[in-house]
Amino acid sequence: MGITVNRVDQTTWDRKEHFDFFSRETDSPLYDVTTQIDVTHFYKYVKQHNLSFYYGLIAATTKVMNQIENFRYKIRGSEVYLAERLIPSFTDLKPGSELFHIVTLDFEGELAAFVEEATRVSAAQQSYFPTSEYEQDVMIQFSCLPWFSFTNLGNELSLNRDDSIPKVTWGKFEKQGDRLLLPYSIQVNHRLVDGIHLGKLINQLQLYLDTLPIE
Repeated sequence: MGITVNRVDQTTWDRKEHFDFFSRETDSPLYDVTTQIDVTHFYKYVKQHNLSFYYGLIAATTKVMNQIENFRYKIRGSEVYLAERLIPSFTDLKPGSELFHIVTLDFEGELAAFVEEATRVSAAQQSYFPTSEYEQDVMIQFSCLPWFSFTNLGNELSLNRDDSIPKVTWGKFEKQGDRLLLPYSIQVNHRLVDGIHLGKLINQLQLYLDTLPIE
């Protein structure tokens, strides 16, 4: 199944002035922020349903991000496009290995079904960096540092000013009082995404995680 990507008419695009400003005034418009997400309720949910925390949070982030248009804008040459949806591409480790492989999964099912499919695809994959039928810019790139917490994270340097791939990384959650707090970092392109859109993502993701049904 392909991803529909439609060209944005920049003559009527309400973001045109902001897009031009950050295109003109910044050498590198990519920026990242690190915050904390409360995963207390979500942790109970995945444990109760015997689900992978990692795959589950990938599914939740993808679901919420796809509801926010700005994350689906893509820069291709002099044109801007809007993807109908984004798909997750994530690092993973096989048991006993210290070398990650990258899994790309185009799957729109509910959270539990996504976790099941991600588990199957990752376990079956033999290559580290598989070829994909999808353009890279319709992906969300996920990674995880489950061995330690962090207060800030900088991704590898990209010199491509047109890079419009959201990059999401989280670390080890820590207990503070009766809460479990997870460091959560996201990198975006300021030509397309402002702080208000990051705020929507974080707040809507938190609401989604907090309202998953548990007994």
